[in-house]
Amino acid sequence: MSMKFPFIKNNKQKEETDVELDHVPEHVAIIMDGNGRWAKRRGLPRVAGHKEGVHAVNKVVRASAKANVKILTLYAFSTENWKRPKSEIDFLMKLPKEFLHIYLPEIMENNVKIQTIGEFDALPGHTKEAVQYAIDKTKDNDGLLLNFALNYGGRYEIMRAIKQILNDVDCSKLSVDALDENIFNNYLYTNGQKDPDLLIRTSGEQRLSNFLLWQSAYTEFWFTDTLWPDFDEKVLWQALEEFQQRKRRFGGL
Repeated sequence: MSMKFPFIKNNKQKEETDVELDHVPEHVAIIMDGNGRWAKRRGLPRVAGHKEGVHAVNKVVRASAKANVKILTLYAFSTENWKRPKSEIDFLMKLPKEFLHIYLPEIMENNVKIQTIGEFDALPGHTKEAVQYAIDKTKDNDGLLLNFALNYGGRYEIMRAIKQILNDVDCSKLSVDALDENIFNNYLYTNGQKDPDLLIRTSGEQRLSNFLLWQSAYTEFWFTDTLWPDFDEKVLWQALEEFQQRKRRFGGL
């Protein structure tokens, strides 16, 4: 089924795009990049870009639910982001509470379920409290699954899985001969979830930055120069349209 989605370019012009709703990627992952550059171009502090990026998150969540995407995974804070100045980290750790305070009612209205991937317990208490409240509040929703990657690193995730597997082998809970890719998946943060079909990175950068390394083996990548605070429904539809034009062979012909 094809649908036309109108986007207002200005008060007099409209642009339409076609998205085949029966061929939408089930799992979309996004590396949200460019907040700092967005702020710098406007002569603002970096934190202003992060604050504006919160509103872009809501736009994309709303648009993904509208497009019948099943899973949306957003790279919110990486294990490497702890290297940033403490003042910026402190600000970033307050954003989940601000986002949820504003948008949780709409998230509930859109039947979105919130989860996290990453080392959740290592986050500050006030961050964990706000996110856990949202997880508990949305646990019975069965629409879009919204994964926030918080304190997440792909290499750490793989090493964590290996350590758990070795421990289970040592405790005779798992046989080495039984280990395969499906079992390995059970030890990842994304256990039980489909691998990403489409991975989007904003701001013109073209690298994975330690994001979903195992899960992205056959993911389609789409890069845009759009800075994250400017990312909206229109840009998402562009990514979905291009995804629908690609042929996925998964190593076959």
